[in-house]
Amino acid sequence: MEQPDLTMFLTQQRPKTLRRFPRTLTFLLGLILSSSAVVMSETIEPVPAPEVTLPIIANGSGQLNLADLRGNVVYLDFWASWCGPCRLSLPALDGIYQTLKADGLVVAAVSVDVVEEDSLDFLERYQVSYPVAIDTEGEVPRAFGVNGMPSGYLIDREGRVRAVHVGFKRGDELALADEIRALLDE
Repeated sequence: MEQPDLTMFLTQQRPKTLRRFPRTLTFLLGLILSSSAVVMSETIEPVPAPEVTLPIIANGSGQLNLADLRGNVVYLDFWASWCGPCRLSLPALDGIYQTLKADGLVVAAVSVDVVEEDSLDFLERYQVSYPVAIDTEGEVPRAFGVNGMPSGYLIDREGRVRAVHVGFKRGDELALADEIRALLDE
């Protein structure tokens, strides 16, 4: 028996509840994956960060260009509206940013949502003051090797990734702030 084409099923006209199926399925899969993800923080051998040029959708205008941020310590955070731990991580990162921005810290976030409106709705509830960009095509997360939500990349003043953080739970912001301070002091 021939397998049905899932792509055709998801794009066909059907009742409103079923049209929302792909978004609901994505949300549920993300919730399961993000809630079961192990929080991981790994200091790595410094490697150049991939190029990033993405449209800013909140707290700024124009493009987020990682090369323009050289000379600063940068925390680049990948998140999604369906990610449960992101509800904690974005505001926690904003607190770190407010405390350390005068010392040279720049925080920027990249939404991996396919629908920009989903990101903007999330940001209305969980407000941050740092710039937020979006990559609906997923090219930049692929270049960074993102494999969990949220994923953060700590980048030194020379544009090299020095640490990777996957997942987030309450209290992680304390260790992260210490790690950022150490990099700011170099």
